[in-house]
Amino acid sequence: MTTLDPSASTSRERLAIAAGAAILVAGVLLVTIIMPAEYAVDPLGTGARLGLLALGETGKQVEALNASAAPGSGAQGATVVPQSRPFVRDTENFIIQPGQGMEYKYRLQKGQALLYTWKATAPVNFEFHAEPDGAPRGYAQTYEKRDATLESSGTLTAPFPGIHGWYWENKTASAVTVTLQTAGFYNLAHEFLADGVKNKTFD
Repeated sequence: MTTLDPSASTSRERLAIAAGAAILVAGVLLVTIIMPAEYAVDPLGTGARLGLLALGETGKQVEALNASAAPGSGAQGATVVPQSRPFVRDTENFIIQPGQGMEYKYRLQKGQALLYTWKATAPVNFEFHAEPDGAPRGYAQTYEKRDATLESSGTLTAPFPGIHGWYWENKTASAVTVTLQTAGFYNLAHEFLADGVKNKTFD
């Protein structure tokens, strides 16, 4: 007759309890820490409280970037447009009288970039637009249009050859100065005046 060892039974029970506890702890860690930090999945809201959700969002973005860069992904990579001339800079100050407007544009070929920033001493209405080469007279494509604005900055990559620039309008009761700073591969700018067009070339 075989006699069971009580100590062996107790050891197995302790192992079972320890294994269960380990599984429980692992499950809690998975839901509260690992899932938010690794996958941006936060069913209990603990990831957001612990600041882990942002890590998961960053991880997802990195995965998406890696997937788009993988061979055969079909995604378009960086676009490099070599230029035959160095980029130039331009700084202009325009004084716009009350109730008046002014327009200034750069000639860009398709794919050429224009970096810009401008500030006004008082709010102005403006429209950032372009006139494509060969378009009907009076046609313009608007990129951005806002009222009562003090400044704007950005980068434009020309979608077509043509002239690209701004029209500012002063609706205030005092003269406004607009300071424009740009850089790019343009070689010609046009200032549209009441009595004609003033051209500026860049070497």
